[in-house]
Amino acid sequence: MKRRFLSNPWRAVKLGLASATIALFTLTVQAQEQAQHSNPNVRLGQKALLDGDFKSAASHLQKALPAEANDPDVQYLLGYSQFHNGDYNKAIETFKKVISLDTKHTSAYYYKGKASSNLAIASGSKLDNAAKEQLLKTAIEDYSKAVSITPNDAKLYQNRAIAYRDLGILTGTTGAANYNKAKATDAYNKAVADYEKVLSYDASRKDIQTEVKKAKVYRDNLK
Repeated sequence: MKRRFLSNPWRAVKLGLASATIALFTLTVQAQEQAQHSNPNVRLGQKALLDGDFKSAASHLQKALPAEANDPDVQYLLGYSQFHNGDYNKAIETFKKVISLDTKHTSAYYYKGKASSNLAIASGSKLDNAAKEQLLKTAIEDYSKAVSITPNDAKLYQNRAIAYRDLGILTGTTGAANYNKAKATDAYNKAVADYEKVLSYDASRKDIQTEVKKAKVYRDNLK
């Protein structure tokens, strides 16, 4: 029987830290405690992640499939690598597989949401506004699922607030094909509520205080 490899260092990744640097630092510090996975491609993928080489990590972890296709840990590391390579569409599909194998995987929902949000707001995107709106709604749904599993994680509320804000901007732009003042107002109100939830964890955050003010200004200036 192969040994499970998602021990302390890989749980640091699974927590869905926004900063890859912090996650990789934690991984490096604890790497000696890591049990070796029986699949050589998984081991190579792990090493590449530790080195911050997400492209190689994704390549090795992809090769570990289909042998490890039913292991949510391996699938998660693949999706995590794809996300940090900017391969958001691939990451979304991989995180869907993770969730199908582990419906309580908070970090898979988190990164799937971030991937959808990133696609929606990407500069130079050829997507129309309807597609962008759907991506943002999907991101909000994913963050909400993550919140239902891990309700005391401030970064989930913060990222959902950003998605709501972006939805407000998208649907509140005068002249846009999907302009809808009521939708935009609702989105801004929900963004404010989530930002205020973040402040309930740390009231000293000036960046979030500023975002609350901006969201209210955007909302109050809708035409």
